[in-house]
Amino acid sequence: MTDQLVIALTFVIVIALTTAVAPRLGIAGPLALVAIGAGVSLLPFMHIDPIDPEIILVGVLPPLLYSAAVSLPAIEFRRDFRPIAGLSVLLVLVSALALGLFFFWAIPDLGLALSIGLGAILSPTDAVATTIAKRLGISPRVITIVEGESLLNDATALVLLRTAVAAFAAGAVSWGAAVGSFAWGVFLALIIGGLVGYLNLLVRERVSHSAANTAISFVVPFIAYLPTEHLGGSGLVAAVVAGIVTGQGAARRFTPEQRLSDELNWRTIELMLEGAVFLLMGLELKEIVAANISAERGLGHGLALAGIAFLILIAVRGLYVTVLIALQSRSSRRAEAQGRERLDHFAERVEHAATRSADEPVSALGRRLPSDPERREKMVGIARRRISRAIADLDYYRASPLGWRHGSIIVWSGMRGVVTLAAAQTLPADAPHRHLLVLIAFLVAAGSLLLQGTTLPRVARMLKLTSEAPAGPSAAEERAIDDELRAAASRELVADTAAIVRRDGSRFPEGLVERVGARFTTPPDDDTSTLGRDLIELRLAMIGIMRRRLLELSSEGTYSTVALRHALAELDADEISIQLRLGDRA
Repeated sequence: MTDQLVIALTFVIVIALTTAVAPRLGIAGPLALVAIGAGVSLLPFMHIDPIDPEIILVGVLPPLLYSAAVSLPAIEFRRDFRPIAGLSVLLVLVSALALGLFFFWAIPDLGLALSIGLGAILSPTDAVATTIAKRLGISPRVITIVEGESLLNDATALVLLRTAVAAFAAGAVSWGAAVGSFAWGVFLALIIGGLVGYLNLLVRERVSHSAANTAISFVVPFIAYLPTEHLGGSGLVAAVVAGIVTGQGAARRFTPEQRLSDELNWRTIELMLEGAVFLLMGLELKEIVAANISAERGLGHGLALAGIAFLILIAVRGLYVTVLIALQSRSSRRAEAQGRERLDHFAERVEHAATRSADEPVSALGRRLPSDPERREKMVGIARRRISRAIADLDYYRASPLGWRHGSIIVWSGMRGVVTLAAAQTLPADAPHRHLLVLIAFLVAAGSLLLQGTTLPRVARMLKLTSEAPAGPSAAEERAIDDELRAAASRELVADTAAIVRRDGSRFPEGLVERVGARFTTPPDDDTSTLGRDLIELRLAMIGIMRRRLLELSSEGTYSTVALRHALAELDADEISIQLRLGDRA
């Protein structure tokens, strides 16, 4: 037990120091961890027992994918869902089939089912490319596509692998059953993952203690994963869906302390889990090599197969992305040419409908106008938000077009990593040439990380894509959002002062809101030490109004996710600071 504790502590220290030091040396943290693990494994006294792949598939991947899904840029993800879905599903299937045919030819006694299964193992990409790309200032749209792909394609690959292994065990391949199993696995995951995510929001909304609230969040990915897998679905897809639902509801349902606690703790967990996998990847190198030397009489065959498989992956990915970019460019031009005119026309109809009498049978929206003024205004408001979102989408596509240079980055960002290594270990013990298959998976994953990971910055500089995006939200977006929030607070002060109350629901002293409310709708100064408790409570009320307006802006799609989250973080920090003055505890 003591030895295991020492090993665990050593892992934590190595991962933390490597993550902090590697970027200063111009090396990606995962690559450095693989190198450290490989170097340690070569020491004569070092022996690492094979890690049970279930530990990674069940204990590591669900929380990793859940954490990434929670922080997914939802607005941009929605806008590019079709290309992301194509990369995550269709490209994985095509790549697995192409590789399967190659392995079926190159390793005759492997069988078609396991050949396709090995292709599925090598097909999913890893999120490490996103980390590298973000530091380079590459277009946020490209980062969203690569990140979304790496988040969703793991499930596609693992469902396909499970189907292939089942076919190997049965001795025959039933394509109809395989398609049915795949569809059922995804459908079940969507239902269970969405339900778990929603229940997570409901339960945690009622747990006020921020530390206890975050502790509950640690079990959510497993609650989504385990029952889904038990019923034959994809547990990883369920964990992703639960994360997306949680991430989108957190701004509305959680307190600032809960959001801050979640972000810091999950970032730490993500760092440790991902770092541990890459470190183990290097530590297992010696054992993998030794097993192949013993069972396959050398490494040459495995190196050759891995090299050809890597080239096939790049070729298939390059061809697919070329077609994808061409289709995206054509659809963007068509939408720009026709969409704006249709939206302007529809906006005129909406405004006309807003002024028509409720007695008229059909409105300009094509529906009967309700007689209730509130319902009428709600219906028109929904239409206005939809138009605003559609216009924002068109502006986004026009401001961030995808060209051949972006396609080149998407192709070269397709690195393999954690899932490839873990999935290879789940191959049946009686699979032909199992040691060779595991070596091929290791070589493709390690080789892609080494080759693509180290050259991606150079490729981006050659394509002149390293200064397309700021590290955070633009100053213009920050100012625009700030103006929107303060304007919302000002309107509330003028429209309905009676609705502005303390957190416990009690009213403010007579005249206080009118007298000092304007102070809180202008940028604050540093002289806040003389504010009384009522004034501080009033500021909290103003922050609540601003946060509600921020949620409305999130649904309109006018601003980027990074800018909206930055504004939310500022409001949260302001509220936490004020609560500390009032003596509140999280």
